[in-house]
Parts: sequence; structure tokens; C-alpha cells
Amino acid sequence: MIEHRLLLILALFFAMALLYLLSQRIHISYPIFLVIGGLAISFIPGTPVITVDPDMVFLIFLPPLLFEAAWYTSWNNFWRWKRSILIMGFGLVFATSLAVAYFSVNIIPGFTLALGFLLGGIISPPDAVAATSVLKGVNMPRRGLTILEGESLVNDAASLTVFRFALAAVISGQFVMQQAATQFMVLAVMGVFVGLVIGHILYLVLRYWVKSSSITTPITLIAPYLMYIVAEELGWSGVLAVVSGGLFLSFRSKDYLNYHTRMQTKEVWETVGFLLNGFVFILIGLELPVIIRELGDYSQEEAIRYALLISGIVILIRIVLVYAAAFLPRWLSARVRAAEKSPGLKLPFILGWAGMRGVVSLASALAIPLVLQNGAPFPQRNLILFITFVVILVTLVFQGLTLPIFLRLLKVEEIDEVMPIEEQTESIRLRLAKQSVAHMDSRYADEMATYETIARIKEQFVRSIQATELALNETEKKSELASVRRLKRKIALELLELRRRSLHQIAQEKRYDDQVIRDLEHSFDLEEARLNKR
Repeated sequence: MIEHRLLLILALFFAMALLYLLSQRIHISYPIFLVIGGLAISFIPGTPVITVDPDMVFLIFLPPLLFEAAWYTSWNNFWRWKRSILIMGFGLVFATSLAVAYFSVNIIPGFTLALGFLLGGIISPPDAVAATSVLKGVNMPRRGLTILEGESLVNDAASLTVFRFALAAVISGQFVMQQAATQFMVLAVMGVFVGLVIGHILYLVLRYWVKSSSITTPITLIAPYLMYIVAEELGWSGVLAVVSGGLFLSFRSKDYLNYHTRMQTKEVWETVGFLLNGFVFILIGLELPVIIRELGDYSQEEAIRYALLISGIVILIRIVLVYAAAFLPRWLSARVRAAEKSPGLKLPFILGWAGMRGVVSLASALAIPLVLQNGAPFPQRNLILFITFVVILVTLVFQGLTLPIFLRLLKVEEIDEVMPIEEQTESIRLRLAKQSVAHMDSRYADEMATYETIARIKEQFVRSIQATELALNETEKKSELASVRRLKRKIALELLELRRRSLHQIAQEKRYDDQVIRDLEHSFDLEEARLNKR
């Protein structure tokens, strides 16, 4: 039986890889293609029914996905657009949950307000993976991408908190707003506290105790589960523990990651993130026919009508609230008007249309328990699951396929004065090359005069400077004696370390995008790996 389930999971992973490759060939965002592919697979005769244990959904999927999102969040960009991110991250989630709760109560017979809030908490958070995957290869203003990614980190925590309280209200049968607000503050603050405490402990272990690169990556994989489980066992927010701990460890990563562990950790987390995200997206398609068959008291026509109406409300309320979040603070505050350029009318529409639902919504829906504490079936569970699946399907496929079209038709241009990515990269490379030449002149003047090969190191950087400034390409000839080669390698590593330190100093200036800094640091890691293999 175990072998059968394992074979099924491996077959799904293989199908997921093939669908991903196919999506790249036909230029469709892979989350969209995986959902459609999963739906197609479910109609193949003999396809086994996949059941997911609700108690395991949050534990398996959410901690690593939240941790990965926090790890790659640009703190500088997050802080720059914190007002928009927090308004959209918290405000849109609570407003969407409220709107969905009252709307669903009025259109669905037998639906209680607690169930409405539960559904609202499930379908309120957009999915950053889906949005950024759709936006690849199209021109999107930097402010828009930053807000979408930052919003996703915040709204996951907000929506899961709404889900948690609504679930408790359904199970217990009572909900007191004042008590819930107090509990929310305690859960949030203590969850962040747990995450930061565990983050500091792991930071000290990684920096001062762990010396083997083969241990660092496993510890980073364990970290989100440790933060989540400890916080949940103490009765606090495991989601906020993972987010806060992930942000801290990411911010201090340069203190305990060397070139090898950084490369290894990057590759492992990219693989884990892709597998978990991909598995959830393909699961959406696979589970939909199963949920349809188990609707119970509702006909398929009724369930589809409810789901489409709620999908429309979710899309509409986001667009309206994004415009409100963009312009209301500007109308109320002269300081905001002075600090930020107007986003115009096009960018808020794109941000509103980019509200595709995905992994967190599905994980939340599947985490609804099958029965209540008294053993009775959980009310309306299958209908909530069906509505969630349809909302994900509509927003992901319909909005996902039309978003690039709207971007091209509206011709949304860059709003803020930002240096293009290529120009940022070349600017940093030029500064680092000039520092390397100055270092060679001050430390290795005699060696360069004695050995032609050592002098070529400086020439390499000089040519690099000329190539950047004059767009010329030069290739270096390599033929030197073994003793001089060792000296050359020593100098190359020394210069590499100099450039890495300089890059960290440049990062402190906050003039360049964090992604540019990460990409250059990754190129230094590759260069150091090449030098250490000689």
C-alpha cells in the first residue's frame, strides 16, 4: 500500500515536470498549465482518487513555502513600499473576507456568518508565485512587482489568521469580536517573538558552530518546520513565526553562508519550492472532479452559480480596493503626495487584475477538518471546497491568461525613476573592477613587474573596464608556470573577496535592487567555486 502511494506521488511529480516543460514551450505560465493538466489527468479512466489528510496540509506545505517567500523578499523594497504593501496585505484580506462572508450568507441557503468568514479567509489571499510566473517576460513597473511580492508575504499571514478564528467559531459555535481581536494581537506578537527567538538561535548555531556546508542546508530546511511547530504547540501563530524567522535568517545570511553553502541552499530551495508549489497546483485540477461528486445537498448548477458569483465579487472587490489603497492616502495626506509619484490609473488596475489565488487558498481549504469535535460532519465543507477550487480556477486561468494581454494593451510604463537592471549590473561591475585595479597597483606592483602572468590579472580587469565602457570584448590567454599559477589563484581569490566585501558595502547604499545584488553575488560564488576546483 505504501509502495502504491509512493509510486502515485512520484508519477505526479514526473507528470508535473513534463507539464512544466510543455508550458515553457507554448509560453503559458506553469501554474495555469498545471491546473489544466491536473484537471485533464483526473478524467483519464482508471486515475486513482487522491485524498489529502487535512491535519497534514498546513504542516507539509505551508512552512517551507512561507519561509522561501520570506527568504527571497527584498527588505529594502518592502520597507520602501511598506504603506501600500501593508494596506493591501491586511486591508484587502479583511475587507475581502468581510465582503465574501456577508455576500455568501445572502446567496447560499443555510450558510452561517462564521462559515462565510471561513470561506473569505480561504479565498482572500492572492498567490505571488502565480502572479510573478505570469508576469515573466512582460514589462511590469518595478513598483508593481515589489508590491505584489510584499503583499503576498503579509496577506498569507492575515488570511490564515482569519481562517483560524473563523474555524474556531464554526467548531465552538460562538464568536466574540473583542475577544478575537485580543487573541489576534497575542497570537501575532508571540508568533513573531517565537520566530525571532528560534531564528537567533539557528543564526548563532550556523555562524559559530556549524563548519560543514553539508549541514547548513538541512538546517535551513528544518528551520520553517521548527518555527511553525513550536509556535503552534504554544498556541501562537506558526505562520507569523515562520515569516519573521525567515526574514531574519535571510537578512543575516551573508554572515554564515559561504559561496558553497549559498549555491547549495539556493538550488535546494528552488527545487523544494517548485515541487511543493507544482504539486499543489496540479492537485487543484485533480481534486475538482472529486469535490463535484461530493457536493451533497447542492446540485452542480447551484454550486457553480454560487462559485462564479463569489469569484466575480472577489475580482471586483480587489480592483475597487486597490484603487482605494492607491489614491485614498494621497487625497488625505500631503506628505504621501510629496513622497510618492502618483501610480496613475493603469497600474492599480493591473495590480487588481493580478489577484490570482493559488497555494495558500488550496492548503487552507483542504485543512478544514472532516468532522466537528462532537463527531458531526463539518457543515458545508464540500461546498466551501468546491467554491475555493472554482475561485482558484477562474482567477488563475482567466485572469492569468488575460493579464499579459492587458499589460500590452494598456502599455503600462515605469512610474518611478529607476535604473534599468542591465544598467545597474554594469554600473556595479565597473565600480568593482576599478577597485580591483587599484588594489593590484597598491599590493602587487613588484609581482606584476616580474611576472607577465600576474600582470595579466590586472589587464583582465582593465579590459573588463574597457569592455563595460566601450562595449568591447577581450579574451584572456592562459599559459603560465605552476608556481605563478598558484600565486595567480591566490590573488584572484583575494580580489574576489575584495569585490564581495565591496558589493556588501554597495548593498548598504540601497541604490540598487536586491535582486541585482543577489545575482552578482551568485556570479562571485560560481567564480569562487571554479577557482577552488583548480
